[in-house]
Amino acid sequence: MSMAERIGGNLSETESEHEARLQFLTWERTQADLDSPAQRARKESLARLAGARIADTAYVAAQARIFTARLVLGDHSWIAGHALVRGDVEFGAHCTVNSYACISGKLRCGDGVRIASHVSIVGFNHGFDDPDRPIHAQEHETVGITIKDDVWIGANAVIVDGVTVGHGAVIAAGAVVTRDVPEMAVMAGVPARMVRRRGAPSAGPRSPRAEVEAALTAIGRAAAAEWPQVLARNLTADGYLSIEADGTARMSIRHLCDAIEIAAGFGALPEGLDVPATIERLQAVQHPESGLFPDPFRPMEEGKALRDDGLALYNVLAVGYALEALGAKPLHPVSAVELDAPALCDWLDSLPWSTRGWSAGAHVDAIGTALYFNARYFASARARETLFGWLAMNVDRGTGLWGKPTAEEGLLQPVNGFYRLTRGTYAQFGLPVPRPEAAIDAVLANYRNHGGFCANTCTACNLLDTIHPLWLCLKQTDHCRAEAEAIAEAVILRAPLRWLAGEGFPFADGQRGSLQGTEMWLSVLHLSAGLLGLADVFPFVPKGIHRTRPIGLGL
Repeated sequence: MSMAERIGGNLSETESEHEARLQFLTWERTQADLDSPAQRARKESLARLAGARIADTAYVAAQARIFTARLVLGDHSWIAGHALVRGDVEFGAHCTVNSYACISGKLRCGDGVRIASHVSIVGFNHGFDDPDRPIHAQEHETVGITIKDDVWIGANAVIVDGVTVGHGAVIAAGAVVTRDVPEMAVMAGVPARMVRRRGAPSAGPRSPRAEVEAALTAIGRAAAAEWPQVLARNLTADGYLSIEADGTARMSIRHLCDAIEIAAGFGALPEGLDVPATIERLQAVQHPESGLFPDPFRPMEEGKALRDDGLALYNVLAVGYALEALGAKPLHPVSAVELDAPALCDWLDSLPWSTRGWSAGAHVDAIGTALYFNARYFASARARETLFGWLAMNVDRGTGLWGKPTAEEGLLQPVNGFYRLTRGTYAQFGLPVPRPEAAIDAVLANYRNHGGFCANTCTACNLLDTIHPLWLCLKQTDHCRAEAEAIAEAVILRAPLRWLAGEGFPFADGQRGSLQGTEMWLSVLHLSAGLLGLADVFPFVPKGIHRTRPIGLGL
């Protein structure tokens, strides 16, 4: 005897056929079905036997199997026939459970949750950690599952205990969701990964590979032919004078390092460079006590600590890598970073993570690079474990970044800081970043929020700080790879238009070419080509700050 017959009594043949249809096409229910004696009796029975509180406008099909300790079913929601619902389950309004879905354990759903056929939502788990006890003898564990408003869960998808599915998410058919889902995410695969966001502009049609290769080849040929002219254009009797990020031409030891790196990327040296004299000059920049590298062209502010001087920290990278490109090394260890754990953590805690994530990340980049030099040349890098431990404890689980968005720039500061921070730590030492998928989501969101970087935001910094994180994180996951590859293609296709004959690349659109802009854009193109599997097409391979090969010293 069917549940309908037990609860509602004998039905006529026509009524039986109609109710049988509603087992699988529950959305066809009418007000008469909601008001029928069978439906009212079913709700009363479930209230007694299954702890149910079912709205007047909700519907439970006759062949639905409900074995709950508690059930809430909101307005205009329904559970189809042959669905199994057991445990402690709550649905908001306009929720639907299709036939053969299986819901177990503790579940909390918001409004508008659509659950397709053969979905499994399992809000509990068997204990299995004790290998000396059979699994069936170990206690069940329940964390519970939360599904927020306006979520669609496709056929045969699985959601395991402990997961929260964010507002507006879509779970593709057959996906297995093992971790929290961001709001508006479209998740697919086993285990499920975000493939895009609802409402985000799609990557659009992909450019033909031949077109991308042709653009990469063209800009590679132009840069390979003209880089000596670019260097010569910026050389004066006193050293290299070049335009910097703000559009002002200044003398800086960095420009000599940029010139060395540009030449080294093409397997050469700057024309006429006196290598022994240049090595001596670069080594003389280093402060022997702290090991930092104050810029000889830029006097420090009076009373400012050397480790708080941005140039002294940046030149750990610029001067240190230029020395390596010339076959030399720093003369002294960078003792300023070899602090005990409390002192290093205090320094890291004091950085402006909530307002200037880029600056904070730049400090970590310099610290990590100093530890690399110390480990490689002076067998001293005792602070590395503290540094990576602090980073692991302070990464934002939601964004995969360090630092916070700002009201003025959104994600720009922490995304750009992520590049600087990971460049000198995880990328340099060949270690995996903690939350690569979340970081990819944040980097892509920042790119979209800034319109793909155009006009005054189209700078070498913003594109480098997009491409490098995507290149780095995609070594660990294929999450949103298609969107990342579309960005890399766009960078390559636009590059020939940015190259200024005899000047190189400007740092920002509208500026003249510069050594800084040329080195950074060439590195962006190398990374973009590498992301697309086209690294062999492009002749420039960074040998300094933006090199992509980890040093492999480990921890």
